Amino acid sequence: MVGIIQTILPYGVLISHILLVALFLAVIFRRTWGAGVVLYMGRYSLVIGLIIAISAVIGSLFYSEIVGFPPCVLCWWQRVFLYPQAALFALAVWKKDSGVFLYSGTLAVLAGIVALYHSYVYWGGKSLLPCTALGGACDKIYVMEFGYITIPTMSLTIVLYLLLLAWINRIYYLNTSK
Repeated sequence: MVGIIQTILPYGVLISHILLVALFLAVIFRRTWGAGVVLYMGRYSLVIGLIIAISAVIGSLFYSEIVGFPPCVLCWWQRVFLYPQAALFALAVWKKDSGVFLYSGTLAVLAGIVALYHSYVYWGGKSLLPCTALGGACDKIYVMEFGYITIPTMSLTIVLYLLLLAWINRIYYLNTSK
């Protein structure tokens, strides 16, 4: 079962990248064909944010606790910035508070910086930090699918979704408060 999930997960990430580009284009073209998408995403942005945050937690725990890939220091820092978002969005859904995107955006940017740096190290860049884990290192590539999907790429995907969702939420509330 674990092998099947490991095989399917990169396809899910690839599909999510296509969806991410489509959502970005919908925001850019929100005055024409993207209006309905932005309206829908804005209306349900808190629930969608919760789903994205929970997906990040489950995905990273799957790779470390079930598959057995030891998280390195950079992986841990990405988790530090992404894990609290599940609790933040759960509370925001309960309280119906879209102000969560201010905190989420800040944490996502910090996670994105670490994910970009981690990707740089993965692609052969010289690490400036001593980066080791039990049996693993920040430059050890555990996942490489389609020539670019790695664990830091997956983290960066979550970051981009959260930032795009914050943007959509802002557009939604600016347009509906008029």
